[in-house]
Amino acid sequence: MIVLYLVALLISLTGMVVLDRRFTLFFWRDARRATIVLVAGVVFFLVWDFFGVGLGIFFRGETDFMTGLLIAPEVPLEEVFFLTLLCYLTMNVYGALTRTKVVAA
Repeated sequence: MIVLYLVALLISLTGMVVLDRRFTLFFWRDARRATIVLVAGVVFFLVWDFFGVGLGIFFRGETDFMTGLLIAPEVPLEEVFFLTLLCYLTMNVYGALTRTKVVAA
């Protein structure tokens, strides 16, 4: 059970990739732009987390479902995968909402 949360995140990320591939939402629309946006989003939220931890606002919850590995004080390994999922989901939703073609009258 020590990696259950990480496995759940990886399964969810796999689902995002499948949806992206099937409907050409994000990476399969423009891989270069998608990579830049995804990396920028994850880095932004990681910096946000670091500031939150530094200010004493954020802290790591203890649970048996997480690996216990930290990438920084109070920032678990799973946070990187969660933030990746969050950004990927957001961009897939954006890609789905902007997919419709406008037909000229």
